[in-house]
Amino acid sequence: MRAYVPAYDLRAPGSLSEAVALLAGEPGVWQPFAGGTDLMVLLEAGKLSHKRFLSVAKLEDLRGIELTSADVTLGALTTYTEIQNHRVLQKEFPLLCAAARETGSIATQNRGTLGGNIVNASPAADSPPALLVYDAEIELVSARGVRWLPYHGFHTGYKQMQIGSDELLRAVRLPRRVKKWRQYYRKVGTRKAQAISKVCFAGAALVEKGTIRDVRIALGSVAPIVLRVVKTEDALCGGSGTPAVIAAAKETLAQEIAPIDDIRSTARYRLRVAQNLLEEFLTQLAK
Repeated sequence: MRAYVPAYDLRAPGSLSEAVALLAGEPGVWQPFAGGTDLMVLLEAGKLSHKRFLSVAKLEDLRGIELTSADVTLGALTTYTEIQNHRVLQKEFPLLCAAARETGSIATQNRGTLGGNIVNASPAADSPPALLVYDAEIELVSARGVRWLPYHGFHTGYKQMQIGSDELLRAVRLPRRVKKWRQYYRKVGTRKAQAISKVCFAGAALVEKGTIRDVRIALGSVAPIVLRVVKTEDALCGGSGTPAVIAAAKETLAQEIAPIDDIRSTARYRLRVAQNLLEEFLTQLAK
């Protein structure tokens, strides 16, 4: 069943202040709408619960990639194509660029936005595991003001987030690491392109003289939210890529994730793949 388009109301404010004022005036009524690569699928299927939408696609305050010596700040409307083409991101944040390449089709990459991928809150999203590994922070704006918070912990449950009904996601900030980290990203899906992930894995580690001094690991499609596996990280710090360490880490990972059976895969398969990707990551570190 297709949606009846005249049944929906779409507003396009000319400024960020106008947008947040509209959200503040009718909290929970207006659904922000950016690239629409997820919402348009629901619209076509007649499954949108909201009837009133706030287009933020032309708000310049949500665009741009800004660089300082300490961090990189990406506007919420930064597209996957813009991420892939940015030289600093290619060099310093390859996991995010890899995630952008894995997201949908070329058309989706040209239109889909980083902010939209975050607030859509899918546990199978491609870019959030990379953002967790990079210790990202996000900026939320409203008529009440501005607040920054760590991305780790932003998602509290399936489709649940620490964002108010009167707030917009404005930007994502990534700290620029001085030390060289070894990085790994892998998405496993039914096809090599245009597939929703069965398991998505992002990892980065600082290795000195064969010892893991620090590590970040995050996975998608293995829990109600995209998950950073801090217990597995703790089990690896101070160790190396020996068979015993890898085996122990895989067991810890199994206790930390909660994959399910669904239309795309099974819990058993997801668990095995997640463990295999962890082993591949750690084996590469050992090399």
